Amino acid sequence: MSNSPEAVNYYIPLMKNLNMTWEEIKKTPRHELEGLVIALGEYNILHSFDGYTNKNISEMAKDNPEVAKQYAEYQAKQRKYRKRETQVNSLYELF
Repeated sequence: MSNSPEAVNYYIPLMKNLNMTWEEIKKTPRHELEGLVIALGEYNILHSFDGYTNKNISEMAKDNPEVAKQYAEYQAKQRKYRKRETQVNSLYELF
C-alpha cells in the first residue's frame, strides 16, 4: 500500500472524518467508498465558509486571492442545494 493514492484519497479521509475503522472500510464496496468520499468533499465545501460575512471574505481575499475562488465555489454549492430544497415541479428545474 506504500505510495498508493487510495490511501490518501479514500482511506485516510474516511478514517479521520467519518471515523470508519479499517475493518469497515475493507467490508465496504469500492463504489460506496468513492461515494462517501465525494459526499464528504461536497459537505466540506458546502460548510467551508459558514459563519463568515462578505466583509470577512473580502478582507481575507486581499491577502490570498485563492479565497475569492473558494468562496465563489462555496456560494455556487449553496445555491445548488438551496434550489433542491425548494419544491420542484419538473426534472428540468434541477438543472
